Amino acid sequence: MITILFVALVALSTGALLYGVLQPRFESDKAARSRFEQFSASENDLALRQAARDRMQEVSKRRKTLQATLQDFEEKNRKRSDNMRKLTLEARIRQAGFDFAPRAYWLGCAGIGVVAFLLMLMLTGALLLSLGLALSAGLGLPHWFLGWRRTRRQRSFSDEFANALDVIVRGIKSGLPLQDTLRMIASETPDPVRSEFARIVEALQMGAPLTEAVGRLYASMPMPETNFFAIVVSIQSQSGGNLAEALNNLSRVLRDRKKMKGKIKAMSMEAKASAYIIGSLPIIVAGLVYLTSPDYISILFTDPKGHMILMGSGLWMLCGILVMRKMINFDF
Repeated sequence: MITILFVALVALSTGALLYGVLQPRFESDKAARSRFEQFSASENDLALRQAARDRMQEVSKRRKTLQATLQDFEEKNRKRSDNMRKLTLEARIRQAGFDFAPRAYWLGCAGIGVVAFLLMLMLTGALLLSLGLALSAGLGLPHWFLGWRRTRRQRSFSDEFANALDVIVRGIKSGLPLQDTLRMIASETPDPVRSEFARIVEALQMGAPLTEAVGRLYASMPMPETNFFAIVVSIQSQSGGNLAEALNNLSRVLRDRKKMKGKIKAMSMEAKASAYIIGSLPIIVAGLVYLTSPDYISILFTDPKGHMILMGSGLWMLCGILVMRKMINFDF
C-alpha cells in the first residue's frame, strides 16, 4: 500500500512539474492561434465587404444603364406615337394587310363613288341626293373598310400572339437562340403573326440590329403588346435579363386580357342588341312604308325639301349610332 502511494505521489509530482514547465508554451500557442483566427476572420470580413461593395457597384451600374435604356425607349416611343397619330394612307393600307399603292386606293374610291351615283340616279332621279350618296360611298366606305380590316387583323394577331410568345419561351428555355425561335414563328404560325415575324426575320437577314428589327413590329402592329415585346427584347439584348420569364409574364397577361374581353363581351351583348335594334328600326320602318305606301313616302325622294329632310335625318341617325357605339364599347 505504501509503495502504491509512493508511486502515485511521484507521478503527480512529475505531472505538476511538467505542467509548470510546459504551461507558458501552451499559453503562447493558444494566443498565437487566437491571433491567427482573428487575422483570418478580419481577412474574410474584408473579402466579404469587398465582394458586397463590388456587387453593389455592379447593381448600381446596371440600374443606371437600365434607366438610361428606358429613357431612350421612352423618347423613341413618344416620337413613334406622334408619328402614329399622323398615320399616312400607305401605313394604314400596310397595317390592314394589303400591299397595293395609294393610287389604287383612290381609283377604287372613285369607282365606288361613280357606281353609287349612277345607281341612286337611276332609282330616284335626284341629282343632289345622288351626289351626296356618291361622296359618302366613295370616301366613307373604303375608309371604313380599311379601319375594319385593320382592327380585325390586330385582333387576330393579339389572339395568336400569346401562342407565339410561348414558342419563344420554350425555345429559349431549351437553349435555342432568339433568332431561331423567330424563324420558327415566321414559318409555322398562322397569319398575321407569321407575316409580321417574317418581316422581322427578313430585316435580321438584311443586317438590321435586333432592336431595330423588333421595333418595326410596333410600326406595323401598333398595340401595347407589341410595344412591350420590343422593349423587353431590346433591354435584354443591351443590358441582359431573364427574357424567358418576361415573355412568359407577357403571355399570361395576354391570356388574362382575352378572358376579360370575353366576359365584357358577354355582359354587354344586351346593350349591343338594343343598339342594333334602335339603329336599324328607322330604316326598317322606312322600307316597310315604301313597300306598303310608296306614294306616301316617295315625296322624300322627289322633292328638294324631302332631300334636305333625308340628309338631316341621316346626319342625326349617324350621330345617334356613334353615341350608342361609344356607350357600348369598352376599352380594356
